[in-house]
Amino acid sequence: MSLKWTDAQTIAEELYDANPDLDPTTLRLTELHAMVLALDDFEDDPEASNEAILEAILQAWLDER
Repeated sequence: MSLKWTDAQTIAEELYDANPDLDPTTLRLTELHAMVLALDDFEDDPEASNEAILEAILQAWLDER
């Protein structure tokens, strides 16, 4: 399954699984953006994200903790 920016919950789950000890509140949105792009399953336009999408991913990641 390829991930898109609209898959905030699944992206957050993968980020949590890959970085269980990382406190996502310490990340800048640019760092979060880069981490999403680095996911093996991610296949969307890097320029298609925005602050609201990244904040939704961040909130979902916080909910996973």
